[in-house]
Amino acid sequence: MLARVYSACLQGIEAALVSVEVDVAHGLPSFTTVGLPDAAVRESRDRVRAALKNGGFTFPVERITVNLAPADLKKEGASFDLPIALGILAATGAVKGDGLGALAVLGELGLDGGLRPVRGVLPTALAAAREGKRLLVPAANGSEAAAVEGLTVFGAESLSQVAAFLNGEIGLDPVGFGGPAPAESDELVDFAEVRGQAHVKRALEIAAAGAHHVLMIGPPGAGKTLLSRRLPTILPPLTGSEAIEASVIWSVAGLLAPGQGLLGQRPFRAPHHTISDAGLIGGGTYPHPGEVSLAHHGVLFLDELPEFHQHVLETLRQPMEDGVVTISRAGGSMTFPARFQLVAATNPCRRGCPSFEACACTPPERQRYLGKISRPLLDRVDLHVEVPSLTAEELTAPPRGESSVVIRERVIAGRERQLARFGRSRIRSNAQMGPRLLRRHCPLPPEGERLLSLAVARLGLSARGHDRVLRVARTIADLAGEESIRPEHVAEAIQYRSLDRGQSR
Repeated sequence: MLARVYSACLQGIEAALVSVEVDVAHGLPSFTTVGLPDAAVRESRDRVRAALKNGGFTFPVERITVNLAPADLKKEGASFDLPIALGILAATGAVKGDGLGALAVLGELGLDGGLRPVRGVLPTALAAAREGKRLLVPAANGSEAAAVEGLTVFGAESLSQVAAFLNGEIGLDPVGFGGPAPAESDELVDFAEVRGQAHVKRALEIAAAGAHHVLMIGPPGAGKTLLSRRLPTILPPLTGSEAIEASVIWSVAGLLAPGQGLLGQRPFRAPHHTISDAGLIGGGTYPHPGEVSLAHHGVLFLDELPEFHQHVLETLRQPMEDGVVTISRAGGSMTFPARFQLVAATNPCRRGCPSFEACACTPPERQRYLGKISRPLLDRVDLHVEVPSLTAEELTAPPRGESSVVIRERVIAGRERQLARFGRSRIRSNAQMGPRLLRRHCPLPPEGERLLSLAVARLGLSARGHDRVLRVARTIADLAGEESIRPEHVAEAIQYRSLDRGQSR
């Protein structure tokens, strides 16, 4: 007898519905799975057999054929356990198959018949909603799936509970969306705790307001990591669409905690400098998202930037510019979103001297160390900020800076001015402006043009570096509530090109 159950497989960060066809026929006992399954899907026969027996069902001693259609899509993971088990029960008449056509099913089975959470539930929920189906998932994934508006989601604890639900013996209440996960309290991580470094806080405020990339240069212990980890506390809250986009990537990577719906705050990713290019950008035989995609709509923090392998750093160029990563393999290509904000930190030299001026290293030694950061990569970083060591007075004085809440209010006001300026376009921040928008929204007064021309001549700014200065100046004007860019805005933006000044000496 033939039964059909609908499930889904992941293709990058999107899900495609899969028809799980189960045929139970007379013949020599066997269990065959076809339709391009991976090892985890093929192993499901043993989990399904044990789960059915331990759940009080009879496993048919017949010829069982499972077809996962369409057959040209790769099927990965243990999420097909539950649909395969339900297909066997429906084919043998142990459950009614009437309601299976309107239902998509996901779930990994334990040997006792319990349901375990799986990854990729959120993109599957989006696919089910598009196809007009309801969704049945393990109870631990219910909140995640319920984040999709208009989708009916059922959560179950075991195979026997699902069978009783399909047979009409019990009812399952639809899972309600409990809202995004609560954000960490700003009282635990706050800019008010940072002593001194007023100019660095100002630079990070500008970066947050315009979504600009930042590189901080300073000796060990100056506070680079401390400041970087507080940047998310002044970023605007995630919008509904941003939360969905970021949570989909985390769901595919299996990083959403059981019972968690959507991300409640912007991601902060800090990979170690030994990371590979595939770990940073994404990859694998069947590509999966990397750290740049996990930081989508959030912050990617790279500490000790020159310690990263140079070929790994160079892979950042495209996502920093385009906001997406395209990974091509023989079987096809996958595109992952990667609209992150890069915050990087480095010592002025390998010895960690207090500053460029007080550096005891020879110029060739310093150049070899910082030379690992290529000029094309530096051109894509909007702000270069020097972070000096704190004086004894600053270390002993109580913190007197503004709190993250106060700074965030200014950042949000600056972002709102940008959204009003760009209207309904896909551009959401000054950092995303291209040449056409720069000409329209960043005209300079004569004094500002002279300042910028002088900076280009003396610092040797590239065309990309020239445009970065304009974007930062536009953000500084937005924070000041100015409609036009003033000469002092340009002058401040030029000050945030410290490495260009170093290379011009």
